[in-house]
Amino acid sequence: MSVTGLVLAAGGSRRLGRPKQLLPVGDGTLLDATLSAVRRCGFDQVVVALGGAAAAVLEGADLDGCEVVRNDTYAAGCSSSIAAALPVVDLTADGIVLLLGDQPRVAPSTVAALVARARTRDLAVCSYDNGLGHPFWLGRGLFERLATLHGDKAVWKLVDAAGEDLVTVPVAGDVPLDVDTEGDYRALLDQLGLGSSPP
Repeated sequence: MSVTGLVLAAGGSRRLGRPKQLLPVGDGTLLDATLSAVRRCGFDQVVVALGGAAAAVLEGADLDGCEVVRNDTYAAGCSSSIAAALPVVDLTADGIVLLLGDQPRVAPSTVAALVARARTRDLAVCSYDNGLGHPFWLGRGLFERLATLHGDKAVWKLVDAAGEDLVTVPVAGDVPLDVDTEGDYRALLDQLGLGSSPP
């Protein structure tokens, strides 16, 4: 079983007004915090898709051990980052675990449960106490279709269309917070025990 972790970190941070990938979190950045968790998951390969503020992120974040893909069409939505990353996914990978670059509180145990449950299937999502959320499992059988998706919610449309074939993996607690606004950022810092006031 070979698994690639794909971290989507190409957003333009329109609502926030500054690159959220580089928001200070602890001794590093928000993307650093996410990648720290990702590295603990034991993936065979980690791919990071960058787009908005890519040059600054390359300069300011620790991408050691990651394969970086530049997505110049990031404004077209998350599906464009998936399509951009597919060509560099290891040919031996059985599937991709799709993660968000602004969601550092996804636990490695959640990823392990997802992979264990979904390993022979094409699509699986985590089912939290308050709804479905990332990370997602995208099996190799979906790769050709993933390359043709368009828009920001295209993968969610696959989830909606799967019906009873969708594999869900129960995870205790709420969907881990992702950061779209200053309020989200303050809430995340509070959850991480770093204080509710941004640096």
